[in-house]
Amino acid sequence: MNVNLSSESIISTKADCLALAVPEKGTWPDSTLKADELLGGLIGELNKAGDVSGKLASTLMVPVSGQPWSRVLIVGTGADSDRSPSNYFKVLAAVVKELREAPSKHAVLALADTTTNNADASEAQNLSRIGRSIEEHTYRFTGFKSEAPPERKLTDITVAASDSSGALQNALDLGLATGRGMNLTRDLGNTPPNVCHPTWLGEQAQKLSKDHDVIKTEILDEEQMAKLGMGSLLSVSAGSAQPARLIVMEYRGGKADDKPHVLVGKGITFDSGGISIKPGEGMDEMKYDMGGAASVFGAMQAIAEIKPALNVVAVIAAAENMPSGTATRPGDIVTSMSGQTIEILNTDAEGRLVLCDALTYVKKFDPATVVDLATLTGAVIMALGRQATGLFSNDDALAEQLTSAGESSCDRVWRLPIWDEYQSQLDSNFADMQNIGGRPAGSITAACFLSRFTKDYRWAHLDIAGTAWHTGAAKGSSGRPVPLLVDYVLSHVGK
Repeated sequence: MNVNLSSESIISTKADCLALAVPEKGTWPDSTLKADELLGGLIGELNKAGDVSGKLASTLMVPVSGQPWSRVLIVGTGADSDRSPSNYFKVLAAVVKELREAPSKHAVLALADTTTNNADASEAQNLSRIGRSIEEHTYRFTGFKSEAPPERKLTDITVAASDSSGALQNALDLGLATGRGMNLTRDLGNTPPNVCHPTWLGEQAQKLSKDHDVIKTEILDEEQMAKLGMGSLLSVSAGSAQPARLIVMEYRGGKADDKPHVLVGKGITFDSGGISIKPGEGMDEMKYDMGGAASVFGAMQAIAEIKPALNVVAVIAAAENMPSGTATRPGDIVTSMSGQTIEILNTDAEGRLVLCDALTYVKKFDPATVVDLATLTGAVIMALGRQATGLFSNDDALAEQLTSAGESSCDRVWRLPIWDEYQSQLDSNFADMQNIGGRPAGSITAACFLSRFTKDYRWAHLDIAGTAWHTGAAKGSSGRPVPLLVDYVLSHVGK
């Protein structure tokens, strides 16, 4: 998709389709008023007749003649007072979805001058959201279809703005980069597990380095991990024919002595549960158990495109969890890289076992902050549904930064406690700790387990089990929480 920013008047911009906004209640945007004047009041007449209601995300395609555009797509934006950032995203989704199935090759989006009711609303913010939405809602995953779907006619989008250079262009580019990062995350997540295994993930990291020379990649194999003492991580891959990998990607855009912000991703490329095998129903969705790793990939790609002035390190603990004669058993005790011993009572609680060694490994980078991402517990879905990501942290300021980034990006989190009172659920009679804490507060005790390996730095854990993918008819990777991560990382530029 070719996307361009233009400050040329929409009434002189030739295109197959012009997309305009009409509120249900409130002030019409200047672009809509100008187009309506050129059309002789047609939009106003349709509004009075009830053909255009202005209701949130409603759409109407109107053919026109003798104008710079062959048709006009009118989208309802609801009342001014109800136009939250999330509702603005719904408007953008409705427009892009309508255009991608329409016969237009070139469309002009005159939507950046629509007002939103957030405190920091701006044209630049709207442009960033437009860019992200274009990428997000034109995405298709078709590489494993025997027949390619018909080519869409839409190839060019012009985004109207008051200025086509400087800060506004940067804002649009940020949104496009974020959307492309989301789509990389979706591609990785949607790839079947017979293709997407730890070695393949490592190859994708090498490809990312090849495509973006600002990223340096190192991949550790099982022999190297064993020498480092990563007994916990290696216990997960023990039953699989696919060897584990620890993937390290470094972006150095800041000063050499600037401490990096570290992103750690859980990369379980398929989770059968191991010896504690899962029920068969829905097990295919366990290919998404590398959603944390996929999100880190997407964020790193966006960062490589944006090139912010700071340092970011990504560490991905990749393994496949399978049952076999060599698999780890319930009751086994392993020694983590930290030296702490773990009694494994359930091999399906494997995410924390790969993460704890990765979280110990990242101390070598002397990090400013560490954020890990993992499809860690089904319990977080019971607590928060699929709307919000679970947030846990040992640092209040870091938790607030992530919460703020979630609100700004409409990729929200909700903080849950990791109080000391929960730690006793991990007590073991035979080792320093056990890897499960029972049914009560399952997401919290999982985070408490991780907290035992993160005492030397500022750390946050994001449990994305409810947000990393969609189920049902819309099954597929969601691309979350790439927008949150990009917003969070960029919030540190200049600090």
